[in-house]
Amino acid sequence: MPTMTENPGVTTTAQGYPSHEYHADAHVLSGHLQRPIEQKIEQHAPVSLKGRRSGHLTRMAEGVSIEGLVTFAKGHTRVSGSQSLKPGHGWVTLSTSVLEGLNVFEIITADRMVSQVSTEHPTEDGHFPHVTFLGTQFHHLRVSGIPLKLTLNYGICGKKPAGDRSYLDDLSFLNTVKDQTKKIASAAGLPKDVKCQYDERLDCVQKLIDNGGSKETGEPTVICSLVRDIDIDKNIAEAIPGVQVFGHVLVIPDFGTVSLGEVTVGEKLYDPKERPSNYFELTVIKMNMGCVAHGTVNGGTAASNGHHVP
Repeated sequence: MPTMTENPGVTTTAQGYPSHEYHADAHVLSGHLQRPIEQKIEQHAPVSLKGRRSGHLTRMAEGVSIEGLVTFAKGHTRVSGSQSLKPGHGWVTLSTSVLEGLNVFEIITADRMVSQVSTEHPTEDGHFPHVTFLGTQFHHLRVSGIPLKLTLNYGICGKKPAGDRSYLDDLSFLNTVKDQTKKIASAAGLPKDVKCQYDERLDCVQKLIDNGGSKETGEPTVICSLVRDIDIDKNIAEAIPGVQVFGHVLVIPDFGTVSLGEVTVGEKLYDPKERPSNYFELTVIKMNMGCVAHGTVNGGTAASNGHHVP
């Protein structure tokens, strides 16, 4: 059974500075199976930190089985928020999801995967955070027992935009997302449904670029990936005819698509709704099945952000 511990800590308000609202969420597994059974996969080991109090929350789950079709041995989540002790540094929010012993229809298996997002908001002269994904890991991720080799880019979001700007106002970051998305959307042999999805993502980021950024209007989002490339060796190519790789997306005949290390970067408005804050949500593995099984399974999701008050 899941367990939960809490360390409420202390308030983060410092005299002379605005206070800070922490926001962090994590869970280890979710989704929706449609075939061979109809069943929603509720979030397992969900945990959330919200508010001005610093703290550390954890939750665990073990021996989870969705009718023997999707299983994992154990998983745990943790979220924390505190003010850095280093001079000149600010409020740090950390969100982590660890998933061990994943087995999806005996086709996708992994010994251990970690999703981790950390943001730091400055105490002075700053509203938007620095973000890092260090700690995110894939251990022995396999397709039908054959291992995959991944190349990661923890710096996909780049440096914190200068001038205290949103990441969605930073044209360097937006163009990085555009290039990554366009490479997939324009690839030969991409399945039609996947192409439609990436064409839509490309349109979204292109509109932001054409507009010179979000201009802090609405709550826009873009999606990129920490995974630069998936290396399928000849063993997989020979064993699974027709398997294809498109950047961080793996297309497996008779199974569906597997997307790795996807990061959603967005803006969210909090009361008072004067200025949005950036948020970052990382899911280490997303599966969209459509043959042996139908449905979606998402593993290892962690999200972090926060905002100043006022």
